[in-house]
Amino acid sequence: MEQVFEFVDHTDKDLLLFLHNQSSPFMDTVMAGITEKYNWLPLYLLLLVALFRQFGWQAIYSIVAVVILVTLSDQITSSLIKPLIGRFRPCHDPEIGHLVRIVTKCGGLYGFVSSHASNSFAVTTFFLLLFKDTHRYVWVLIIWPLVVSYSRIYLGVHYPLDILGGALIGILLGCIVYTVTSKLSAKVPFGFTPVRHR
Repeated sequence: MEQVFEFVDHTDKDLLLFLHNQSSPFMDTVMAGITEKYNWLPLYLLLLVALFRQFGWQAIYSIVAVVILVTLSDQITSSLIKPLIGRFRPCHDPEIGHLVRIVTKCGGLYGFVSSHASNSFAVTTFFLLLFKDTHRYVWVLIIWPLVVSYSRIYLGVHYPLDILGGALIGILLGCIVYTVTSKLSAKVPFGFTPVRHR
């Protein structure tokens, strides 16, 4: 079993270095911009508009659900899993850290799992479920967490397995919060439902 873990770890590091080294000054700038959450404000605003167009003032329920979702995702990954597992980020890893280019700040000491991946996949999953019956092109949203996740590998702050672990946690939390929201909405006297045709 130990040999299996070593193989997975070495493969993960080799893949990280391969993807990380597919670099250029232009891509450094692009990926640094993609990984910055505030640069995605137009997308967040677009999702808010979609919520209010779909539900009117009752969109507040979904907004509260998303806030709870992101809080859960961020705290579980950053405050619980990262210190519990204690796996170094590539840029802090004594074994390969000297091979990693620091394009942006390295971040905290530990990287498993990725909070960026978890948060973006959690929100995406929630909205995919919320709008699955009313918006034909809602699946385009999946581009967002994929691009953000790749930027974290490119910048050398997360291993591919960090991203995969974060994505799985985010998807699971997105499904759980959507399911809970759906069940609770049936008991709300205002008649709110997760998806309402207009």
